[in-house]
Amino acid sequence: TDTPLTDDYIKSSNYQFNLFGRFINNPSNCCLPSYSGELKASYRRLCMLYHPDKHRDPELKRQAEQLFNQVHQAYEVLSDAHSRAIYDIFGKKGLEVEGWEVVERKRTPAEIREEYERLQREREERRLQQRTNPKGTISVGVDATDLFDRYDEDFEEMPGGGFPHIEINKMHISQSIEAPLTNSDTAVLSGSLSTHNGNGGGNINMTVRRVMSAKGWGEIELGAGDILGPLIGLKVFRNLTPRCFLTAQCGLQFSPRGLRPSCSLMTARHLDQNTMGYLQWRWGPNSAMTTSLVRDTKSSHFTLALQLGVPHSYLMMSYQYKFQDEDQTKVKGSVKTGWFGTVVEYGAERKISRHSVLSATVSIGVPQGVTLKIKLARASQTYLFPVHLTDQLLPSAVFYATVGPLLVYMAIHRLVIIPYTQAQKEQELELQRKSSATDIAKKKQEAESAVLLMQESVRRIIEAEESKMGLIILNAWYGKFVSDTSQKQEKAKVIDVTVPLQCLVKDSKLILTETSKAGLPGFYDPCVGEEKSLKLLYQFRGVMHQVISADTEPLRIPKQSHRIESES
Repeated sequence: TDTPLTDDYIKSSNYQFNLFGRFINNPSNCCLPSYSGELKASYRRLCMLYHPDKHRDPELKRQAEQLFNQVHQAYEVLSDAHSRAIYDIFGKKGLEVEGWEVVERKRTPAEIREEYERLQREREERRLQQRTNPKGTISVGVDATDLFDRYDEDFEEMPGGGFPHIEINKMHISQSIEAPLTNSDTAVLSGSLSTHNGNGGGNINMTVRRVMSAKGWGEIELGAGDILGPLIGLKVFRNLTPRCFLTAQCGLQFSPRGLRPSCSLMTARHLDQNTMGYLQWRWGPNSAMTTSLVRDTKSSHFTLALQLGVPHSYLMMSYQYKFQDEDQTKVKGSVKTGWFGTVVEYGAERKISRHSVLSATVSIGVPQGVTLKIKLARASQTYLFPVHLTDQLLPSAVFYATVGPLLVYMAIHRLVIIPYTQAQKEQELELQRKSSATDIAKKKQEAESAVLLMQESVRRIIEAEESKMGLIILNAWYGKFVSDTSQKQEKAKVIDVTVPLQCLVKDSKLILTETSKAGLPGFYDPCVGEEKSLKLLYQFRGVMHQVISADTEPLRIPKQSHRIESES
């Protein structure tokens, strides 16, 4: 269990009862006890509850026999260290497999775990051979300056009756795939095609990366293209200390103008848990020295960078705020100034589906003008659409670049995305219900049988609790509740669990651990795939109390304050 087990809790029969209930009804949530005494005590208690000889009715006797056999099977597994270790690693299926190589009586639990880890490594190696990890980027540049930069005297002369001319003036496509060779060697094949105003070119690169140790790796790159010519490069990464690493890279380009060597060196250091400092030196066609400071926290990302070089020198500062919401919304802004001018950017990013992230950024600069950049990241593919609106700083262009995407997104989100995601969730939920219908029906039957067999024990527990004004469960429901203010005409999907909870009461206490309550004896899942909770009304020391608990939330009643008030 995820909850620390105290000595008092380990010794309570509620813990042992929950233990067997989770093993029988929900094996994936099973907890394994450390004390054989507690295990035997729990086993004896369940045997008394489910023993077939205690029931005269033929149907109850048959149901009791089924549950009794399950309890006996649970005890055999939990009381044997070898079987318990196999179950802990492989689950219930591991116990049912015949001739499993690792299920040998002479092996200790530690040896079984080692064997399991070895099998896991082999499986990861097979997955490694099948994985290509494709990544791609498609960028389409749109020239829409005719929307804002046209002159009045040219308006009537424009073809098409004065409609603005919008065209695609550049495009870039790149793709890469990985081919694992061994556990330490990986080959990466990448290529790209670019075109701008009718002129274009492409290149292809082959990179072989080797991981030398946990502290470093190196790679060799070979490339060829129709513009710059063949390329050969070498890159090395090395962890110098636990808080500092170094990256060195050198290359040689065979261009029509001759050899063009290049070299770069970057070192980085963790300044604190959330802050990194970088220092980079680059020599070659674009020589420069860059230093930057990056601070990344759970709610924000800040970058400050200074570059001195030929021909570009600049100072850049950016800030990104991360909202702690389901859609992982982010807003960002940056300022960059240098010899080329000044550029101000601001935008937002939002997760629109499980694998898709959409972002829009407005770039305002001198002398660049105004550009709207739209980016869609879908799994490992990225689509970029930079739309150049104007070469001048026009307020109208800034306004439409800011408000236009926001209105379009709100309309598409409400009319398309929300209905689509809801339909997808409902479809997945329906498929999950159909696939688990047989299993749920079986668990429902077992739960109803368990409730019938609990009646006599619950009667004695209630008599004992009433005699000392202890804990009595008056009513208890488990499942999905619907409030009166719900706009949808939904029906509550709950089951009555008063008897199973009263059966768990021991010494005027009810303790439930931090796991799904659907695995408790007498429980089952009435609404697969939906959020569930437990609502109960109980009486303690003659005073009634009401409690609502989430499905996986631990529960302990009566609360300590109730006991103190009663004693006083």
